[in-house]
Amino acid sequence: MPADEASAFRGFGKPFFAFFRELADHNERPWFEANKARYREEVVAPMVAFIEAMAPRLARLSPHFVADPRPNGGSMFRIHRDVRFAKDKRPYKEHAACQFRHAACRDAHAPGFYVHLAPDEVIFGGGIWLPEAAALARVRSAIAEDVGGWDKIVRDRRLVATFGGVAGDALKRPPKGFAPEHPHIEDLKRVSFFAMRQAKPAAAAGAGFAAQVADTFADATPLMRFLCRALGQKY
Repeated sequence: MPADEASAFRGFGKPFFAFFRELADHNERPWFEANKARYREEVVAPMVAFIEAMAPRLARLSPHFVADPRPNGGSMFRIHRDVRFAKDKRPYKEHAACQFRHAACRDAHAPGFYVHLAPDEVIFGGGIWLPEAAALARVRSAIAEDVGGWDKIVRDRRLVATFGGVAGDALKRPPKGFAPEHPHIEDLKRVSFFAMRQAKPAAAAGAGFAAQVADTFADATPLMRFLCRALGQKY
């Protein structure tokens, strides 16, 4: 790796995943407060290093996606859960995650690349999760109006080989305004569109994980380019 791409990232090792296994058994404020220094050292520090390592790799894919290593307000998600309206009142997430969002969009429901790290699974890829109604309508319209273009995406050799295709939760019935006989009606039913790859936590243990993630993001490029174009953004 060129010197200007050197990073302190060395992988997500055993202490990283051990923290979350123990948190699952003690998901309460006193335990977390007693282990906050450990959280910063064993979780936040490697996540920050990973995000920094991803910055030049993302830039080679697209100059429009941001890798912000700030622990607060950056690409890393907060560990605190929003429990205001949830039946599950556990205060902390039992995994770490980061999202590299489009520079023109500032929320988690915009097109982005995503990495999820838990003791039992590692997931990474790209897409858009539960976009607001106007954005969802634009994506659906783009699919409906460009049958051939969407067909190329869902059949893309690398995308299918890496992710198994485009996925995402869907409505049971066709959305209003779209013909049930449309050739891509199953995709038009979706409320999220993503291409995600699953791996074992051991895959994230070494410095090479950043390159693996970048290669996987590259395989999601057809979907990400389509989503950006549908929403009037550059890829």
